[in-house]
Amino acid sequence: MAVVNEKSSYLDGFDSEPITLGTAGLHGGITRSFTIVHEVTAGDSATSTYRLVRLPSNCRLLGSSHISWDDLASTGSPTIDIGVVNKSGDTSITDDADAINDGLDAAAAAAQTTVIKTIDNYGKMLWEFVNGQTTDPKGDLEIMLTIADAAVNTGGTIVAQFDVTFD
Repeated sequence: MAVVNEKSSYLDGFDSEPITLGTAGLHGGITRSFTIVHEVTAGDSATSTYRLVRLPSNCRLLGSSHISWDDLASTGSPTIDIGVVNKSGDTSITDDADAINDGLDAAAAAAQTTVIKTIDNYGKMLWEFVNGQTTDPKGDLEIMLTIADAAVNTGGTIVAQFDVTFD
């Protein structure tokens, strides 16, 4: 075992003369919050999609973003995927239907869970969630939910809150 004395990446540039700051969005900024309430009907089949919010590709999705839903199925095993897609008619990136999270159990009501699947993705720019994307397309992207694996059969409400900051 060893005693360690470390600093966060936030503090890295503060000890130099002159002070050098890192990436703007990772060092605070104006936060915007978007709360979306969407009703899912009992007849929505697997592969149904719900486009919830359009955001700039370079906004940072924060770990405080969360999602809740009613029990959407009395039989079967539908799941919810959360992805990033182009706005209608745009082809600036490859759509990635499960880029942010996947496999959320739609057949059990969720009191609240994080939008982002793993903590190492907190604070990423929206475009960075897309598999294989290496540069910012510099446009608007949408966050989309997909009902996967099975149909829902009871319907209900999905509430998502997306907290973002801008560089």
